[in-house]
Amino acid sequence: MNRLAVLACSTVLGLSGTAALAAGCPAVTVADMQGLEPAYPEQFELDAFQAAAGCTLGFAANPASAALNARILGNPALPPLAARLPAEPLVVAPYEAIGSYGGVINGVSRATESGTSDMLSVRHVNLVRYADDLKTIVPNVAKSWDWNADFTQLTFTLRKGHKWSDGVPFTADDIVFWYNDLLLNPAVTAKVPDRWLFDGKPATVEALDAEHVRFTFPTPQPNLLNRWAVDYGQTFQPRHWLARFMDKFNPDAAALRAEYGFATEGDAVNFYYGNSDWKDVPSAMMKDPALAARIGKNAVPTLESHIVVEESAEGRRLVANPYFHMVDTAGNQLPYIPEIHEAFVPEREVVNLRILNGDVTWKEQALELNDFPLLKENEAKGHYRAVLAPTFGENVFYSFNRNDKDPVLRAIFSDPRFSRALSLGMDREEIREIVYLGQGRTQQALPAEPRTVDFITEADKTAFTAFDPETANRLLDEIGLKAGPDGLRLRPDGAPLTLRLVFASQGSPVQLHELVRGQWAKLGLQVDIREVTTDEYRASANNNDVDVFIWKNDGITGPFISQDATMLMPPFGDFFNPGGGFDWVKWHEKNGAEGSAPPADIARLWPLGAEFVTEPLGSARSNEIGAEIIRIHLDNLLKIGVVADIPSPYVYDARLANFRPQTAKTYDFYWTYSYRPQQWFFRD
Repeated sequence: MNRLAVLACSTVLGLSGTAALAAGCPAVTVADMQGLEPAYPEQFELDAFQAAAGCTLGFAANPASAALNARILGNPALPPLAARLPAEPLVVAPYEAIGSYGGVINGVSRATESGTSDMLSVRHVNLVRYADDLKTIVPNVAKSWDWNADFTQLTFTLRKGHKWSDGVPFTADDIVFWYNDLLLNPAVTAKVPDRWLFDGKPATVEALDAEHVRFTFPTPQPNLLNRWAVDYGQTFQPRHWLARFMDKFNPDAAALRAEYGFATEGDAVNFYYGNSDWKDVPSAMMKDPALAARIGKNAVPTLESHIVVEESAEGRRLVANPYFHMVDTAGNQLPYIPEIHEAFVPEREVVNLRILNGDVTWKEQALELNDFPLLKENEAKGHYRAVLAPTFGENVFYSFNRNDKDPVLRAIFSDPRFSRALSLGMDREEIREIVYLGQGRTQQALPAEPRTVDFITEADKTAFTAFDPETANRLLDEIGLKAGPDGLRLRPDGAPLTLRLVFASQGSPVQLHELVRGQWAKLGLQVDIREVTTDEYRASANNNDVDVFIWKNDGITGPFISQDATMLMPPFGDFFNPGGGFDWVKWHEKNGAEGSAPPADIARLWPLGAEFVTEPLGSARSNEIGAEIIRIHLDNLLKIGVVADIPSPYVYDARLANFRPQTAKTYDFYWTYSYRPQQWFFRD
């Protein structure tokens, strides 16, 4: 008898509370692959696993599944597990061990839509994802995919028998519905997100049959698969639930809307969908719990590992999706940890206190490096681990608003010499030592992460970053910003030149702005700083009501920019990380009829960005375009960077098993999504 056969017959589980081992197959883990070599890192398709192991995998569920399901408003009684799993579940090899069911993942976020993305990533799914090498794209919701020869057509194969969290079949029609009837429907989505248009044009999305959906693009999109691998949005929505409110799909939709008091299709759909593919928009129970109860669902059905069952201003609770599509190599349905409790805690000090008290299972987003010594010193007391992760792209930027509503400031900010002066007036070594505990390195803000592309030079990284107050003052004098009797510089209209720095601590540390204020004061500038919530900052920034855009350089890794050019051209970001240039965007979109014309080199960024995403990342033409884009950004110094490669702290419960230290911390790869958190479990 061969080794696999012996293991298949003799393996038993020694973990209390673990679901019964399905007969016949080896309990493969990443620590011991037992000679099996999957087509993709650390996971198998069911048929491939069974063929390689010479076994038939049986399945087992969390014994508490029925009780958990009873907390999901509107869900029917559970059928047997065999009727809940897809015919082709994704088989996951856990990192260390086959886990045991039970426990709660306790997390903290700042508010319903603020600082939540690290917790959202715990339950997140999309058609594909990155493996934890952050290089390899692997199947997830989709079983496979195929491109045509010129990268204008992408076909996904879905998992036969996959179901939504309420047991209704998930099919290709749900993807077509998301694109054609939600994104492209002005009654639901006022403006189609730019990232889902291609050279300004929509794709054609069609269901070939229940398990096959085809995207046809107006231009080649060789890097687009990266979007599904990293995107926070989900390119599918439950047609069976949302379409019932729409006249196109339901002849009785108008009566149904009237019954529940919805004035329009958009009102009804967005009571659940939220007019956004961002998953932390307030749920129906936050908007109107009585109405949600009357309709019969608190939250839109999901394919994620967990579904929201309670939500209030204090936080949200989630339970395991009883129809989740992943199993481990012993046949146990994931996730092992069946509940999530996410508390909303806006105060940094209170977040730290909860961590010190051992009340947080995992937290990464918005923890500051300055907090790390405190967190590290109290590990034993709080029964957690505090770790520093290397980062990609974590570089706070200052971007002066060249479309400022104040015409005098607009003229000042539009002169590249102003940004150069303020960049040269920053003592980054002082910042690095005081704010970042001596960690990181000086680097200019760039629209691409240098380690993930080939077109950024060493000189690009450090352009205008030397501390040179003499040159900075000379440039400010050249612009005509003369000093008054009190030493403070005056605007051309004679008023004091005051810079208003409005920021959210989620995007940048308070201490940084206090230090920068003092450094720029030595150049004769008056700087007012004001901290606001993340939601307040984004609302003001997206309404063009800030003088300076301030955030982290998210969205700049090679995989991200290769399929989403929003960082490369106006508005140099998105709603969550705005970079300015809104009047330029309006001018571009309205063919000059509205807005204001940008300088010629800025206008060139649109065709360059559009071409960049049509070329395979790393090709000669891609590098040529990328280098020209970088040159335009640096010539204009559109964003001023501070310190890059700052290690980022995160904490996790010391009892948490199958938790792998991160090879890189980056929002671009969507926090812990690549590290398969559905396999986490608590050691006894």
